[in-house]
Amino acid sequence: MLASIRPEIPVSTRKKEQLLHEVLRPLVLDGLLVAFSGGVDSSFLLWSAEQIRSRDGGRVVALTTISPSTSAADQNDARAFVQRVGTPHIWTASQEFENGAYLKNDENRCYHCKAELFRITAEKIAELECRFVAYGYTASDRGDDRPGHRAALENNVRAPLDEADLEKDDIRILMRAHQLPFYDKPASPCLSSRLMRGVTVTNERLRAVEAVEQRLQAMGLALVRARLHSDHSGEWVRVEVDPKNIEEVTRELFALRELAQSLGLSRIEVDPRGYRMGGANV
Repeated sequence: MLASIRPEIPVSTRKKEQLLHEVLRPLVLDGLLVAFSGGVDSSFLLWSAEQIRSRDGGRVVALTTISPSTSAADQNDARAFVQRVGTPHIWTASQEFENGAYLKNDENRCYHCKAELFRITAEKIAELECRFVAYGYTASDRGDDRPGHRAALENNVRAPLDEADLEKDDIRILMRAHQLPFYDKPASPCLSSRLMRGVTVTNERLRAVEAVEQRLQAMGLALVRARLHSDHSGEWVRVEVDPKNIEEVTRELFALRELAQSLGLSRIEVDPRGYRMGGANV
């Protein structure tokens, strides 16, 4: 939902946006391929690059990869945003599911995913008449363990948002001020991130967590995670939501447990602590 009144942009954030344009301009003039997931950060990166192109010329292309770990909701968001921006958009199937190291789902899963993404972008830039590749890593991501960023560095992929010192709060402020959609969209990592670390990634498990999350989203909940566990009791899902919605979800447990049974899950539990970033690694 767009804000009816554009908020003031703090001076520090405005300066960072100006720096972002300075970083992006030479990349766009030489041709920039944006690895675009449909999330908040890559959406703002793509829109900013397109603003440079429309003013100064150059070339911008968005590339979105599809695999079983890409939710239908994220695909729809990516499609809608690019249609609004007007950037040429390439959809490409990625093959991380053919990599046993990825399916193992250890602490390096994101590295193997991004390595596959940047293998694809390296193959595409010449035919798309682009010289540079960029993705939506931000200054806020520096403090997290981000194996995927290691893959970006190894493949000379640029991170303009980080180079401009833009943090996630800055990006949401700017998206709201520029009346862009998704400024309030919750973080939306891939479906594989819902499987507890060490639980092997399979299509069936990803479809199960997606179905549970779709059921919760149908209740009007924006922030939801279905964490899939596998132990001696079988496979089951722990639901994380905004703490203010825990009571509401708990009242729906009977219906959720019926859904779990239809998905081959032994049970569904609601985490009383609510949503936690990185909850699949706890």
